[in-house]
Amino acid sequence: MSLSPRHIVSFVCATAIIVAVMAPGLNNNALAASQTSAIAAKIRSYPIRNFRIGSKETKFGPLTFVAGMELRSSARPFGSMSGFRFLDQGNRFIGVTDSGFWYFGTIERDEAGRPTGMSDFWMQPIANASGGIDGEKQKVDAEALAIRGTEATVGFEREHRIATFDISPDNIAPGEMAGETVRLDFLVPRHELRRNKGFETVAYAPDNSPLKGARIAIAERSIDREGNIFAAILEGPRKGIFKVVRHGLFDITAGTFLPNGDLLLLERSFTMADGVKMRLRRIAGQTIAKGRTVDGDVLFESDLSYQIDNMEGLDSWVDGEGRLRISIVSDDNHSILQRNLYLEFILDE
Repeated sequence: MSLSPRHIVSFVCATAIIVAVMAPGLNNNALAASQTSAIAAKIRSYPIRNFRIGSKETKFGPLTFVAGMELRSSARPFGSMSGFRFLDQGNRFIGVTDSGFWYFGTIERDEAGRPTGMSDFWMQPIANASGGIDGEKQKVDAEALAIRGTEATVGFEREHRIATFDISPDNIAPGEMAGETVRLDFLVPRHELRRNKGFETVAYAPDNSPLKGARIAIAERSIDREGNIFAAILEGPRKGIFKVVRHGLFDITAGTFLPNGDLLLLERSFTMADGVKMRLRRIAGQTIAKGRTVDGDVLFESDLSYQIDNMEGLDSWVDGEGRLRISIVSDDNHSILQRNLYLEFILDE
């Protein structure tokens, strides 16, 4: 049977992700250890005006596509962007990579508020509690990031842990990022966490929500006997383990709380036949509590007929006109067959 161009692209993308997962030595395992100081990176941006390939439509369910860009750099550490959060509303950002780096920068915008590039971009290895840099993949695989005030909470998989870091203004400067300060009790029994399917989501709930500002953590694909995904509320009045229903072959790669307390989940699947897919699912905030198994409506699902890749980072924010925007980034696994993407949408409420 002959293969269409779409199936060829699907095969290549799926193969690239499989290689990255099965052969972590290709994923810059010791890169953080070899790079002991901060590095500035010049980012080249290539605009994405149409989210669906070959179509000018902008409306996708409750989402309106604003714009996107493909990001490239000759800086060796650049890529593998797993966690992404804004430090303000749509401008300065902070992130973590699964190769063990922090990254920082600013989104450049045109007069219409559409993203056009990234500037002031720099990276620095994530330091451990002693201030040193670990070189083993299992110790630096940062996948999840949450921000509140001057504290960053990072979720790591393989060597499963959730740790906090000080991001006071004096610390957010090249060469100044200090090591972890506190390790949190993530509540989920360690034996229930799969080696490469641990915590991919850490997020702060709004203070005025039923969770009262608590942090939650959700695994990528660490499942119970019924096939539900392990998650935990790490503090507050509803502290305890809960589960998230898993649908099909989709894994959870990121999450963000919306202003009304609902939880937006970014999910990804891939197969050799269909390639990579992306999905956004919304969980009602009032349903999240100790002992519950939660589910929610799918807002949108896309495949390789859209401008997506291995989408892993997510944040939500309110723009100057009061509109709720959703930002998503991809992890290219440091593979020449994948892309670093930044996509931005307006979520109609």
